[in-house]
Amino acid sequence: MVFRTHMDTALIEARAAAERGEVPVGAVIAGPDGIIAQAGNRTRELNDPTAHAEMLVIREACKTLGKERLTGFDLYVTLEPCPMCAAAISNARIARLYYGADDPKSGGVGQGPRIFSHAQCHHVPEIYDGIDAAASEVLLKNFFAARR
Repeated sequence: MVFRTHMDTALIEARAAAERGEVPVGAVIAGPDGIIAQAGNRTRELNDPTAHAEMLVIREACKTLGKERLTGFDLYVTLEPCPMCAAAISNARIARLYYGADDPKSGGVGQGPRIFSHAQCHHVPEIYDGIDAAASEVLLKNFFAARR
């Protein structure tokens, strides 16, 4: 099997989120046949603090497949998932997590509470960080600089 990253599509979703005034984070869920769900943050638009890109793609993928678990599927996200999203990733049984930029302030995977390292975490995906991290970081820095 040849590895193909879908981070380019996640970055497109992140840019679209920024254009909507949302924090620019995008996510994609892909399987053997390609992308089955993609989304960007929509917390402001939906007035929903759980409408992170990861949560939205997990919901969409589960709905598309008609099941509650995403065993064998990959999640690509432009920013390190927060603790809420990391728990959802575990509960969805996502096989592999690929993320871009680290999130020292709100991350829950490589920093902060490190959700996947807890005994209460029943599933740990394979984790690959730093995928197109520079592009994700520039997008985030530009977004927040424009708001200051």
